[in-house]
Amino acid sequence: MKIINSLLSWYLRHRLPRLQRYWKTPQIVQNEQLKSLIHTATNTIWGQKHLFSNIKTVQDFQRQVPIFSYEDFQPLFQKMLDGQSNLLWPGLIGQFSKSAGTTSGASKFVPVSYENLKKCHIKGTLDTSAWWFHLQPQTRWFENGKGLIMGGSWQYYQNSKIIVGDVSALLMQFMPFYAKWVQTPNLATALLPNWEEKLAKMVKICSQEPVTNISGVPTWTLLLFRQMLDFTGKSHILDIFPRFEVYMHGGVSFEPYRQQFADLFPSPTMQYREIYNASEGFFAAQIMPQEYEGMLLYLDNNVFFEFLPLSELDKTNPQALTIEEVELNTSYAMVITTNAGLWRYLIGDVVQFTHLYPHHIKIVGRTKQFINVFGEELMVANADAAISTICQQHQARIAEYTVAPIYLNANQKGAHQWLIEFEQMPANITTFAHDLDIELQKLNTDYAAKRQADLAMLPLRLQVAPVGTFHRWLRSKGKMGGQNKVPRLSNQRDTLESILAMITY
Repeated sequence: MKIINSLLSWYLRHRLPRLQRYWKTPQIVQNEQLKSLIHTATNTIWGQKHLFSNIKTVQDFQRQVPIFSYEDFQPLFQKMLDGQSNLLWPGLIGQFSKSAGTTSGASKFVPVSYENLKKCHIKGTLDTSAWWFHLQPQTRWFENGKGLIMGGSWQYYQNSKIIVGDVSALLMQFMPFYAKWVQTPNLATALLPNWEEKLAKMVKICSQEPVTNISGVPTWTLLLFRQMLDFTGKSHILDIFPRFEVYMHGGVSFEPYRQQFADLFPSPTMQYREIYNASEGFFAAQIMPQEYEGMLLYLDNNVFFEFLPLSELDKTNPQALTIEEVELNTSYAMVITTNAGLWRYLIGDVVQFTHLYPHHIKIVGRTKQFINVFGEELMVANADAAISTICQQHQARIAEYTVAPIYLNANQKGAHQWLIEFEQMPANITTFAHDLDIELQKLNTDYAAKRQADLAMLPLRLQVAPVGTFHRWLRSKGKMGGQNKVPRLSNQRDTLESILAMITY
């Protein structure tokens, strides 16, 4: 396996100057990305409709191409699923990510071209590995070690040859041959569609392997770890994987799970890195947490980024900003243009910049996952940070949670209803709820203003869900494993009511 280390070292030497270039000249690099994307798609049906041949500047592009949501693109995506080629991107798109989303409603199918897999997803993975090797010269990731991936599965769409599935499954299917040598479990096991069967096999196979790194969503990774401990009789994951170095996490905030991982990895040398690898592309990664808060935005990954101030979100002609126009600590809805034919696509994530030159971001919420029924503007980042802090104070651990509003009516004031499944209950649930409400007020001035003297909102109401409730709900939706996750916040009560209907005490 020393060959793998040598290959990555070679790759790093050739990539590092390019990676460092966009730290100083982000707009120049981004303009190059946009120019290349437009040139490649000029003769597509989309490119001809939007007169790509006339586009010379970013301003031309923004004038000629509106901002689109998934719902706007969905009819075109369906035509591509049905086999139409040269529509949004040259040729036939052979892969679609079946987006986990928030698990509510119908599944979303997002095109993932071969170029997008190779020059965005896989390239982003290699760049992240390259940074790790550069900044951790003592690493022995692949010298007698393997990486474990908590992935999903794929299948053929209806009777076609088009593949649809979790983006992690598509990546495993098309990863470079040398990467397959150093991954566990084997591809057949990793891509099993039945989550319970896959988990049982992974426990037996992977607990016997010399795993040094893991990538996956925290919720499913914790489930695997706990079953491994039961299977092996060990006390900690480091007893199973003594050479373990780093856990790469994404999909949901890590903060509510940090203490649980610390309990499983009782070592001061254990490291954690956040990655932003969505269905639509690999956008960012945490590379130097001691120096920069947030994740480094990958600006030369065949993605052109724009950032929409939230005040522009519902306007008829919203004005998006380029990378050189953004400001620190301001919330933006991220807009992407990619080599999968996503043109000015509103991905749904809300980010803030934590550092400029180099540009680092953190995900603070979703355009459809927040609560603003009473003007409180509560974002997912507020909720995750608050629950993490209060769990530490009360020596509690959560498995999952979701929040929805209790609407105003003639008989009652409004409030937020929290449904929490605990792995370790607090000693006093009433005090826990009170402290959580106070912490939310500290983190969010709008929430605090609406809670003042109980005039607009009453204290939050907390209901405890029995152990296993959220997994049962996900299973009922066919959303076990992979990148599937429970929606944290919603302005509606549909998800909460759906989960409550499954609870029997």
